[in-house]
Amino acid sequence: MGSPDLSCARRGVGGWGWRTSLAIKRLRPVPVKDGASRSRPPVRAPSTPSLGRVSGVSWGTPSARAVVAAATLGSGMTLLDGTVVNVALRTMGEDLDASLAQLQWITNGYFLSLASLILLGGSLGDRLGRRRVFVIGTVWFALASLLCGLAPTAEVLVVARVLQGIGGALLTPGSLAMIQGAFRAEDRSRAIGAWSGLGGIAAALGPLVGGLLVDHASWRWIFLINLPIAAVTVWLAQTWVPESRDPRTQGRFDVAGAVLAALALAGTTWALTDAGGAVTLWAAGCGLVAAVVFVAVERRSRGPMVPLGLFADRTFSAANLMTLVVYAALGAILFFLVLQLQTVGGYNALQAGLSTLPITACMLLLAARGGALGERIGPRVPMTFGPLVMAAGTLLLLRVGPDVTWWRDVAPGLTVFGLGLALMVAPLTATVLAAAPDEVAGVASGINNALARAGSLLAIAALPMAVGLAGDDYRDPARFDTAYGSAVLACAALLVVGGLVSWFTIPRRVQTPTA
Repeated sequence: MGSPDLSCARRGVGGWGWRTSLAIKRLRPVPVKDGASRSRPPVRAPSTPSLGRVSGVSWGTPSARAVVAAATLGSGMTLLDGTVVNVALRTMGEDLDASLAQLQWITNGYFLSLASLILLGGSLGDRLGRRRVFVIGTVWFALASLLCGLAPTAEVLVVARVLQGIGGALLTPGSLAMIQGAFRAEDRSRAIGAWSGLGGIAAALGPLVGGLLVDHASWRWIFLINLPIAAVTVWLAQTWVPESRDPRTQGRFDVAGAVLAALALAGTTWALTDAGGAVTLWAAGCGLVAAVVFVAVERRSRGPMVPLGLFADRTFSAANLMTLVVYAALGAILFFLVLQLQTVGGYNALQAGLSTLPITACMLLLAARGGALGERIGPRVPMTFGPLVMAAGTLLLLRVGPDVTWWRDVAPGLTVFGLGLALMVAPLTATVLAAAPDEVAGVASGINNALARAGSLLAIAALPMAVGLAGDDYRDPARFDTAYGSAVLACAALLVVGGLVSWFTIPRRVQTPTA
């Protein structure tokens, strides 16, 4: 019997979870055991793991609902944490007496470990068992969330966020992989569509839930709320999700590659966040050396975490460069905007969180249309004009100041920004997948996802220093307002660069190469 096709199983949830549903079109039929039908009774998780086994779970059954619920709750925790932390940053800073650099690390510590290890997390699931690694990641994420919620100092919270990212790297790729390995081939697209749609809802609820918890309970509850969610997720996975592995995976884990990638990102981030002094120079040097050694190790490895040969394709390289630049701008503008609304505009956490909903609404309503447009006319135009429209929306956000009015100063800019994002995201993801051989589509998607997170990580690290913010300047309305204007212009410039990269490098049509 055939093994499950998991060409996209290592895909993480990029940005706010708006990239994953495109994997549906790359799925290929997988044989299932004779006798599998829609009338079969619910299939509970087998007591012994199966290697590459397709359980044949049918859509509409209790087991199907349980599998989708487990995968959605698991990935939903990571999505929720990705959208709630920004609205709580200012309150955290005041409560823990944190500096701006520490606030940056509270955000970036999570992105650092997640971006560095998400590809390794996918490989671990393929070889050790997708359900097993997913459950381990969920438990790890919950324990790290508990540490976040109880953190007595900013330093402890940063460490806890790094640990939380490790858990996210284990459970994120497994959430989609479990669905692909569990459902019958003819039901898999519907299951992934439901998972992706529910993930989008989780992302949309993040600012609302975060704002409510921060304003009416405590910022600590944005982390502690993960504990009951994780408990239900583990129970569902252990009870209903069948175990599966990919018997085609061979060789050793690329632990060296993962460690070097983490060191390269950590050193660079430290240097950008805490510029000045000998420690900064050492951090920058360590990051540079780790990056060079990483490339050398990946070139020589028989089973590299990042197959560098993929970057020989001009389209693949260009699409990933564009991803790095555009998601850097996306991460930075959200970081600065939420703080600007609270520090300068006087918004509370709930108001600041709800203010960003036009972006999510545009994505939920229009991303599929952007994908259809890309299929009809090719990816170059939407991948060019998407970032340019986002740049226009970013410039409109220059109106956000001391006398901010949401409908006049915030909503227009974020709506235009969201329209550009919806135009770009689906064609971008489809281009990355089309530029890689089918056999490594999952790895290619994972690389793109990691670069999106790395872009946000580096921008949030570098931009505050570049616009003159330091110490506790985020608490000073006048100083932060001045820096905010410069940051908005920098983000708009990054988006223009992303659009130009696409126009001059992305072909009108992309043909999938052979391995």
